[in-house]
This record gives sequence, structure tokens and C-alpha cells, in this order.
Amino acid sequence: QVQLVESGGGLVQAGGSLRLACAASGLTFSNVGMGWFRRAPGKEREFVSGITWSSQDVRYGDAVKGRFTISRDNDKATVYLQMTNLKPEDTGVYYCATATSFRGSYIAPTKEYEFDNWGQGTQVTVSS
Repeated sequence: QVQLVESGGGLVQAGGSLRLACAASGLTFSNVGMGWFRRAPGKEREFVSGITWSSQDVRYGDAVKGRFTISRDNDKATVYLQMTNLKPEDTGVYYCATATSFRGSYIAPTKEYEFDNWGQGTQVTVSS
């Protein structure tokens, strides 16, 4: 059974930074794609970032390009999201997810339907 546990969320002022982590278990983490999504209040879930098993390819949603950085540590079965220059519109619940169909792929997953296991989410609140 795949389990994903996010951590690192919290309340931060605009312009601040947070680092999210997602610890995975129940799968061979080192060869699957991973990603982050978010859901703002009253909005649909939105793609934030994706990464290949090898970290060779990373992708970002337009809203976070240049401010967020995704990375992973396969030895720790953990994917990270470093968020800088946070804005109030970054507020939402952040979810990590696996893309097992991207096992061994050199292209990062980006579409919601490409992800198959989801964490419970961690709340990020950015105050103005």
C-alpha cells in the first residue's frame, strides 16, 4: 500500500519561504515520477511541479516558475518543494503524488491524470 505523507506547511508572510517534504513508502520510489499539486480555496486542483525518477527533467506550473524548486532524494524516498518569494495567491493545500506510469521515464509528469497515488496534503497560508 502506497503511503505519501506531506510536511512543512504553515503560515508565512508574503515574500517568505517554506520547504515542503513528502515521504513515500510502499513502492519503489527511486524509479517513479513524482509531483506536487495545490488546491486554493474555491478552486480546482492545480499542477505545481513534476520531476522524473532521475531528477533529469523537472517541470513547473506557470504561476510558480522561478520561485519554486522541486527536488528528490531517492535514498530517503522523499520529494521536496522549496518555495520562495511566496505570495498570498500561493495559499492552499499542497499535495504530493506519484506517477508510477512514468517509471523509468525521462519526461516529467505534469497532468493530473498521470498521477495515481496522493497524499493527504499540507496547508500553506501566505499572509499579505
